[in-house]
Amino acid sequence: MNQLQEASRIALRECLKLRKGENVLIVTDPLRMDIADALFSASLELGGKPLLIQMPVGQRDGEEPPEPVAEMMRKADVVMAPTTKSVTHTAARRNACKAGARIATLPGITRTIMSRGMRADYRSISRLSQKLASLLTDASHVRVTTPAGTDIEMSIKGRKGLADTGLIHTPGEYCNLPAGEAYLSPLEGTACGTVVIDGSMAGIGKLSKGETITFRVDSGSVRSVSGGEKAKQLLKLMNSVGEKGRNIAELGIGTNDKARVSGVVLEDEKVLGTVHIAVGNNLSMGGSVDVPLHLDGILMNPTVEVDGRVILKDKKIRI
Repeated sequence: MNQLQEASRIALRECLKLRKGENVLIVTDPLRMDIADALFSASLELGGKPLLIQMPVGQRDGEEPPEPVAEMMRKADVVMAPTTKSVTHTAARRNACKAGARIATLPGITRTIMSRGMRADYRSISRLSQKLASLLTDASHVRVTTPAGTDIEMSIKGRKGLADTGLIHTPGEYCNLPAGEAYLSPLEGTACGTVVIDGSMAGIGKLSKGETITFRVDSGSVRSVSGGEKAKQLLKLMNSVGEKGRNIAELGIGTNDKARVSGVVLEDEKVLGTVHIAVGNNLSMGGSVDVPLHLDGILMNPTVEVDGRVILKDKKIRI
């Protein structure tokens, strides 16, 4: 059995706890068919009843899938979505979860990331992610700084911290695979300061050494973007959906020690000791901004203070 096949079996058996006879919907596109085929085969081997559907490659992360796909997602027991663009922050995913589906989204997944990421100890990742999520739930204020120049503050009062654990065993649960983060949506209108993306950026890819994209943030919205050609590309993506595309949507902390910064945000945002800040849609994490866009930027070597207490510094989580 090759590594991709074994990773697919682990994903379905351990992470999604697939039961014999369950209906498995695999949603993919032409660029991810190798992953989808491996998941289809693994579903059959484990006694599932898989159906594979291919849709066109999306234009942006957070774009809704075609309605027939969304309808099939609502009727499945398990949904696996190895797609090029993310369907995590979509109404289709939210409605399928409300209907009881257990869902793993794998946006941008590659054979290498699948094989590497599924070897992680997800029970350990789950414990750490849940501890961090609980800490964030109980907190009111966050400040993030980095050597590259990030210095941003935001209110998280009343917002629930969420854990991307990799263990999707209960109807209605969902997460990314590979998994590993604690995250939430800051209160709209409260984020203020500077964000310097120096790891990678969704829709753009991995940044070279010394290359950065800088956000100037006020009243919860990105007011300006600088950093050369890649910054222009990002600004175009944000502007394509209007003013709501500039909303500071998410603060997340990576908890997966097997993940590496590869240029695929699916993996990058899970790297232990990193922080990601996203713009756009925050409905999936307790916010109120509904827009067909969600883009994460990765911050390297961050220091995170929660209500004045340092919980992350020098790539070490201190809880």
